[in-house]
Amino acid sequence: MTLEGVLPVNKPAGMTSHDVVAKARRLLGERRIGHTGTLDPMATGVLPLVVGRATRLSDLLQDMPKAYEAEMIFGFSTDTEDITGSVTASVDAVDLDEARLREALERFRGTIEQVPPMYSAVKMDGKRLYELAREGRTVERRPRRVTIYRLELAGYDPSGDRPVARLSVRCSKGTYIRTLCADIGRALGLPAVMSRLVRTEAAGIPLSAAVTLDDLERMVRDGTVGEAVIPPDRAVAHLPAVHLPDEQAMLAANGRAVEAANVPADAGPGTLVRVYGGDRFIGLFRLAGSRRRIAPFKVFAAER
Repeated sequence: MTLEGVLPVNKPAGMTSHDVVAKARRLLGERRIGHTGTLDPMATGVLPLVVGRATRLSDLLQDMPKAYEAEMIFGFSTDTEDITGSVTASVDAVDLDEARLREALERFRGTIEQVPPMYSAVKMDGKRLYELAREGRTVERRPRRVTIYRLELAGYDPSGDRPVARLSVRCSKGTYIRTLCADIGRALGLPAVMSRLVRTEAAGIPLSAAVTLDDLERMVRDGTVGEAVIPPDRAVAHLPAVHLPDEQAMLAANGRAVEAANVPADAGPGTLVRVYGGDRFIGLFRLAGSRRRIAPFKVFAAER
């Protein structure tokens, strides 16, 4: 059976996102597999894998908001901004009440600027930042704008010398949660690190829909893995649907721009739509200058 679609995996701690992709390739016997947004090795949670021609959807799915549950510790900082790094600063004790913490969180909602951490996959001058960091080099990085749609305090334990906060975050692509934790600490005048991270949603897929690698191995043996794969059109179900009659559907399936009578009334130029001929998903098309003309963006039906 040829698989095609989005396979949401619950990534375990200790594996890189590339490790998960490599294991899925071995299990499924499919080379054409990618992922839609890196998770650090210490993190767990939803890692959507794109399989077969669904790799064409990677950019679209990666651009969707993501949700996380994070834990942060106040009292020390590290070079990686999480608990796995080398300590760079510490204080003997932390005096931080919940009211002051909640007030600090308010400053990080909405569009903010983040400086990517040195231990990240961002490229500068042809090299990944983490490669430079491993060489002992620190370079100036430009701040990047990200959007924090939701930032809530899910719990706070101020007891002891190292208070622990739990955060619920919904954010845009490119947000570093460990940097968010470190920046919250800085705003309070305290060193802080991220100590735990679970991605609870990615590409519109909740953690409850993700399968573990053990589940995946069992499903491959049982021949039921197709049950875990989300078809390409369902993976982008947030986009409006356009249904074409047979003649136009045939043209569209062969990569031709066509006139569509049922384009949503509120769709403007550049809007992406899912195009169908009967029950068959043809692909994604973009609304051109003309009110009803749609041009091919990602065609699925033409290939065999």
